Amino acid sequence: MLSYIKALSNRRMLATLLFGFSSGLPISLVYSTLQAWLKDAKIDLAIIGLVSLIKLPYNFKFLWAPVFDRFIPPFLGHRRGWALIAQIGVIFSLICLASTEPTSSLRLFTWFAVATAIFSASQDIAVDAYKIEILTPTEYGMGAALANLGYRIAMLLSGAFALILADHMPWHQVYLLMAATMSIGVIASLTSPEPEKTILTPKSLKSAVVDPFLDFFKRKGAAEMLAFITIYKLDVVFTLALMTPFLMDMGFSKTDIGTVSKGFGLVAVLAGTFLGGAWITRLGVQRSLWIFGILQGLSGLCFYILSCMGHNYPMMVVTIATENFFSGMGNAAYLAFLMSMCNATFSATQYALLSSLMGISQTFAGAPAGWMVKSVGWSNYFLISLALALPGLALLTRYKKWNAPK
Repeated sequence: MLSYIKALSNRRMLATLLFGFSSGLPISLVYSTLQAWLKDAKIDLAIIGLVSLIKLPYNFKFLWAPVFDRFIPPFLGHRRGWALIAQIGVIFSLICLASTEPTSSLRLFTWFAVATAIFSASQDIAVDAYKIEILTPTEYGMGAALANLGYRIAMLLSGAFALILADHMPWHQVYLLMAATMSIGVIASLTSPEPEKTILTPKSLKSAVVDPFLDFFKRKGAAEMLAFITIYKLDVVFTLALMTPFLMDMGFSKTDIGTVSKGFGLVAVLAGTFLGGAWITRLGVQRSLWIFGILQGLSGLCFYILSCMGHNYPMMVVTIATENFFSGMGNAAYLAFLMSMCNATFSATQYALLSSLMGISQTFAGAPAGWMVKSVGWSNYFLISLALALPGLALLTRYKKWNAPK
């Protein structure tokens, strides 16, 4: 805890925390919270299911990230300028969303939600690049942990807290309140320091589009790095892909699941993120990836044990807490690794590409999970999920052969 208090006295670290909060706030507002609003408005369930497509801009933000590398706004510097533009876009889109009724103007309502997602993904491009440029490599672990902490707090605010508010006030007021809360990101953009090192920008839009990919793929071990990014957390993806149906099959009520996942789960993931960030500073990225990767893999054993025990409430609490704790540690190391692999000249594009690859793999990897459970049963499914940690750890033995950006 003392290391975090000391870190937050550093303006660069504080900016990382605030930008993490600003990035996390819009996510639920265009997904789970938005679904609740549509459900209250008695919109058809088939249409509500399509809301998940609104999140596609987050998976394909690398397509317009080169613009953020190439051009510099005439105010606040390269990254903070773009962050402020995107944040104003998020606030304006949320206000428009709050001013529209889904029952009478569903198409317009949907377009405002899509606009919010696009501006939110654009903010992510800018602030992720800012973190890479403002922090030193030795600060990446702590910085990733603080950013993830802010992100999680914001998602809790715009998710669970927004749902509670919606029981006491109209939905449009909830969204106006969330739009006002985005001012935290605006304050961060206006007050955060500029990077001390000078970053050369691409000289043309063509070079901004092509050079980031050439720069990455010219490095020794580039293909291995991409494979590692794709599969390092594959065991976690499969373990959690059907967590709710699994717990329901074990006889737990939806109240049990929601209470534990939002309570113990949240505390555990924040604790894991805190501890992971502090340890990365001492252990370094490579050793952290090893230790946290093994721990997050072994935590899947708790699901296997629970599948054998059946309905056992204490074991369910231990299972969710353990998984969230070690996943929080693994996320901190994983994000620090992504930051360390980006060339500062193309940080917006390269980080957007790598993080999008991570997101796409997590989106589609769990697709065959249901078929696997039907074929082998829950216990064998979790053993298979545990084994999926091995390919990522095997690739990690090649870490010293990979070339980081110069």
